[in-house]
Amino acid sequence: MRNYSTQMEAARKGIITPELEIVAKKERMTTEELLPLVASGKVAICANKNHKCIDPEGVGSMLRTKINVNLGVSRDCKDYDVEMQKVMEAVNMGAHAIMDLSSHGNTIPFRRKLTSESPAMIGTVPVYDSVIHYQRDLDTLTAKDFIDVVRLHAQDGVDFVTLHCGITRKTIDQIRNHKRKMNIVSRGGSLVFAWMCMTGEENPFYEYYDEILDICREYDVTISLGDACRPGCLADATDVCQIEELVRLGELTKRAWEKDVQVMVEGPGHVPLDQVEANMKVQQSICQGAPFYVLGPIVTDVAPGYDHITSAIGGAVAAMSGAAFLCYVTPAEHLALPNLEDVKQGIMASKIAAHAADIAKGVRGAREIDDKMADARRKLDWEAQWECAMDPETAKRIWNERKPEHDDTCSMCGKFCAVRSMNKALAGEHIDIL
Repeated sequence: MRNYSTQMEAARKGIITPELEIVAKKERMTTEELLPLVASGKVAICANKNHKCIDPEGVGSMLRTKINVNLGVSRDCKDYDVEMQKVMEAVNMGAHAIMDLSSHGNTIPFRRKLTSESPAMIGTVPVYDSVIHYQRDLDTLTAKDFIDVVRLHAQDGVDFVTLHCGITRKTIDQIRNHKRKMNIVSRGGSLVFAWMCMTGEENPFYEYYDEILDICREYDVTISLGDACRPGCLADATDVCQIEELVRLGELTKRAWEKDVQVMVEGPGHVPLDQVEANMKVQQSICQGAPFYVLGPIVTDVAPGYDHITSAIGGAVAAMSGAAFLCYVTPAEHLALPNLEDVKQGIMASKIAAHAADIAKGVRGAREIDDKMADARRKLDWEAQWECAMDPETAKRIWNERKPEHDDTCSMCGKFCAVRSMNKALAGEHIDIL
């Protein structure tokens, strides 16, 4: 029988939970090192007590950078079996979290399948599901309707929920007066904004925040404080709307921690490369070190079809500068629902960014595999190189498709290979080129 409600409460009581023990082992930390980080909110272990098959992970800037994969059906692409294929591929490729962003159909069976079968953390955005769940237009929904869907998701075993609590009726005036180039590009944020405009009422996720905290405490759900005002283009980066919302998210973080509810804070968005580090530092200061969860950031607006690359560039700098959690971006970003190949490309780009950042910030053991790869390359040991590769199948396929005449080289250099020449020279052997 648990004598604590949340991972944060347990840590504050000095209780080492099974989840904390697993995370400590994965991060090569002692439980004594990890415990105060969870207690203070600097690390979140997102693990709903109803998600029985979870393989727990910790999210925090001093841990390995984690990766989230967005999935889910839409009205135009509504095959849940295909989405489940993507889920399994994402888990096999090492994704730490799956967010179900479904916006069509009966979402309950798919969500429950995720929390009963997926070992990865599961996240949702309840405001999307509210319209679908009730099958009613947005302006007919009540604050109670929204909160009841949060409770339903918590009961279903969802580990973290994105809630756009930081925009208020004041935000309506800011958006109208500051003349953003792209206005609000957050789907959930736009729905909350539209509901406030149509009903004249305050944001229910802000007004009834304490009630939501009680639900999250009961099921140990982590709140991911959504950035409704994240910039959707470089021109809007780090503007008044974004920063004012972040200040409010800092206040809401503190209120959640007072009830032992874990928090992650979501961040931008489209940000010029020279502003990424500053954004991370500002968040760490305002939100007192709560884990920062970023979408990208995407560092240029003009590469549709390649936004997995633009986001990996921003993501590496963000994670190196303090972001804890990267939401993958696929080549289909801004264009379409990602297919299976898009998902793979997005995951690989995020994994590379995360790993590069972990090396840069000195995460324990992060560089070991790189050193093993260097040893394998020096020996021209191809099998050992495949074992070190993030995506061994792709690496092996490329080498085999353009296989060299001699296996101790590749088809780029052949006998001009610098590694081969140096190995022979240092061994006192004759170096044959022709």
